[in-house]
Amino acid sequence: MTFINFKKLLLDADLTLPKFAKLIKVSEKNIQAYKKKEKVPNTIAVIAKSFALMNAKDIAYKDHIKELNLKKKSKDGSGFSKNKENIKSNTKKEDNK
Repeated sequence: MTFINFKKLLLDADLTLPKFAKLIKVSEKNIQAYKKKEKVPNTIAVIAKSFALMNAKDIAYKDHIKELNLKKKSKDGSGFSKNKENIKSNTKKEDNK
């Protein structure tokens, strides 16, 4: 699906891009990245189409999605600050030997 068609589905679903990202607990940056690629992955396209269809039938899909208690994916184990802490910890262990 093209990004343009995806945006049209979001309008049909009564969602903005930031609200869509927040609802499905995905980074808005990830969704914005599809704009550069001009294509949206199948799973995101299916979700947007489903939301648009449910909205057209006056189904309170947003409430149902919120009931799932989805969690935003965390970046455990990445980043420089974690790495720095691990290096300090390992250095202290070696100093104590």
